[in-house]
Amino acid sequence: MRKSFTILAASALAAVLLPATASATPASGVTGTILAKQTIGHTDYTLREITVQPGGYTGWHFHDGTLYAYVKAGTLTHNMADCSLDGVFGTGRAFTEKPDQVHIGRNLGSTPLVLEVLYVLPAGSPLSEDASDPGCGF
Repeated sequence: MRKSFTILAASALAAVLLPATASATPASGVTGTILAKQTIGHTDYTLREITVQPGGYTGWHFHDGTLYAYVKAGTLTHNMADCSLDGVFGTGRAFTEKPDQVHIGRNLGSTPLVLEVLYVLPAGSPLSEDASDPGCGF
């Protein structure tokens, strides 16, 4: 009886504390390669090249720190969780993403989008964290 109660309690706790996988919005047509990584003090610095194929998108997500990005090729369409257009960034443009802002990046063009991104994150943080689809229709 005690073992059954422990399993039931653990299952209920997990259901409350763990995010539902159905709410995550996975990326499509996105690949990334880490070019360099360095930890200094309590901060991870990661340089990554990200390629988003035509029609691809990052999925809704956020970061625990600041990102500095440069569009090496193509065009990025960047939307926030309130569905607003945060920017359209073409080749040669740079932009910043602030911590904890839920957003999505999309390649609406006909050529691959290539980004060079410097992640400045608290040491040990993931590069990004999934967020639920806010219902923007894209």
